[in-house]
This record gives sequence, C-alpha cells and structure tokens, in this order.
Amino acid sequence: MKVFFIGAGPGDPELLTIKAEKIIRAAGIIIYAGSLVSKRILAFARKDARIYNSAHMTFEEVTGIMMGAKSTDTIIARLHTGDPSLYGSIGEQLQWCRKQGIPTQVIPGVSSFCAAAASLKQELTLPGISQSVIITRISGRTTVPEREALRTLSQATATLVLFLSVGEIEKVTQQLMHGYAKDTPVAVVYKASWPDQKIIRGTLRTIAAKIKKQKIHKHALIFVGNVLKNHGFEKSMLYDKTFSHEHRKAID
Repeated sequence: MKVFFIGAGPGDPELLTIKAEKIIRAAGIIIYAGSLVSKRILAFARKDARIYNSAHMTFEEVTGIMMGAKSTDTIIARLHTGDPSLYGSIGEQLQWCRKQGIPTQVIPGVSSFCAAAASLKQELTLPGISQSVIITRISGRTTVPEREALRTLSQATATLVLFLSVGEIEKVTQQLMHGYAKDTPVAVVYKASWPDQKIIRGTLRTIAAKIKKQKIHKHALIFVGNVLKNHGFEKSMLYDKTFSHEHRKAID
C-alpha cells in the first residue's frame, strides 16, 4: 500500500497534473477534501474505487482508512486542494504515515494563487516594483506568529497574497495600511478557475466595502501590491540583447 498526497489544483479539472490524474485513475481508495476539491475530478476514478469525503471526517477517521488498507497493495489517493505545500494540512498525516511505516509520495499541484494570478493576467514580480511575493494569512483558528503579523509584513511593500483571510477583510486592510499606502491596488479572486469565479478590484481604502457588498466570506484570495497597476515597471533583462545567452540556453 502507498499513500499519494496529491495537489488537486484550484478547481478546474484540466489544471490537474498528468501525474495526479494517473494516480487517481489507479487508486483503489480516494480521500478528497470535499469542501474545496471539485467533484468533477472524481470522474477520473475507477468505478470500483472507494471514495471518502474528508470534509466530514476526523483525523482519526482518515488515518483509520489508511491503516485498514496497510496490509494490501492498494493505492490511496489523498486529494488536497491547490498545492499541498501551502495550507494543505499534510504535515501531520505524513508524520503519522512515517510512524506507521506506510510509504508515501507527494504530488505537487497548481496552487489557487497561481490560478488566480492567471485569471488576473498578472505577473507578481515586476522589475523595479517588486521582486518578492509574500504568501501569508491573517490569524484565525490557526494563529500566525507575531513576527509575521500583517502590520509587520506590510513594511516590505512587496507583492502580498493572502489565503484564508477574506472573511476578515476590514481587519486585513487596517493592518496593511501600516506599511502600504492607502491607494495601493488590491484584487480579490473568488473561487479561482471555478465556473462561478469572480474578480473584485479596488484599493486598500475601498476593497472592504466592495467585498462586503458582494457578500464574499471565504474561498477567495487577496492580492496586494503595486504590481497590480501593471505600468511603470522596467523591462525584463531576460530578452535584452546584451544579456548572456548562457542564461537562455535550452535544456535537453
């Protein structure tokens, strides 16, 4: 038996990786995060696969399924939204598998922040504006270390991507205005890559009222930074005629 922790992507089944699809097709057991993973992905599953929605399960129930299959040759596909390295809650599951001697593998996926940036037609690192992307969240049931508080991170004025924070949009904007200017552009992407995707744009001063009007409380990412202006940035050196061709050498 082997457990594959799979990044199921942001929602659109066509953004699933080829490797992930192959594992899902081969799996005898599929455990998916039903509150976030699109059920359309389950269309790749075998007809005889046992499918469980972990949204209604405890940690012990999930690991109990894994333990029950330990002595078999079953493949278990554990589907997490986006890429499992970001807020994927796989750490404790991997630790449990190691203690039980259960082999595992992690399959990366397309993160929702990548899908959201694509929907915005947005490069997050523009020369002369920002060369850093900070991925974070506001404190909630899972606390954020004080050194990573938004008012502290805002001092860098880098491109900022916030997960799991839109429900506290007023608090978010208030804390970010300690470092960012009040007219800093903000974009909120609700359900990136899903059929009902929405994009709301504004500034730190105006975005909270717009989000409240749209009644968006979850399943949305917040982007903050001057890259969202999409003008006034320097040209990339990658294609400059003076740039060494060694940096553009093709990889076989």
